[in-house]
Amino acid sequence: MGEERAKARAGATARFVMNAFSTEATVYGIVLVTALTAIGWKFETDLEVLGFIVVTTLIFWVTHVYARAVVAHDDEATEPIPVKTALAESIRHSFGMLLAMLLPAFFLLLAALNLIDEYVAYYIALLVGIAMLMAIGYIVAQRNRRPWWRRILAALITGALGVIVIVLGILAH
Repeated sequence: MGEERAKARAGATARFVMNAFSTEATVYGIVLVTALTAIGWKFETDLEVLGFIVVTTLIFWVTHVYARAVVAHDDEATEPIPVKTALAESIRHSFGMLLAMLLPAFFLLLAALNLIDEYVAYYIALLVGIAMLMAIGYIVAQRNRRPWWRRILAALITGALGVIVIVLGILAH
């Protein structure tokens, strides 16, 4: 019985992460964090870069949660959506933006702790962002029951478009 519960929890956790990584908030978060990483090189220390990325991402996340909660509505409901419900749904929907920050921040933290070379950490953080976008393209194509070659194509296109958007974000800053 305990083993079945553990499997059920693991499955629920995997579904939660997959669902969180399948939102526009996650894609936006990945693009944001990757662009912030690329422009963060101007700071003196790795810890400053990490702080810049974490604080900026948190500000954008709070803004995203706020915006989604403020405009929450249900066209078929006879009563307005309670603020608590709208806020909870907004946080759940926007959680992927925070998840998008974890892997790049982890490698930047390793550099801040002098466990890996700072340039290696920056490049890994940048490449992880592109890899996550490619994974999302693949997973969405798989979910839509595309053949294997279209899944690969979707991953490549998603990654390439991500690079373009990230470069545009860098140029804007």
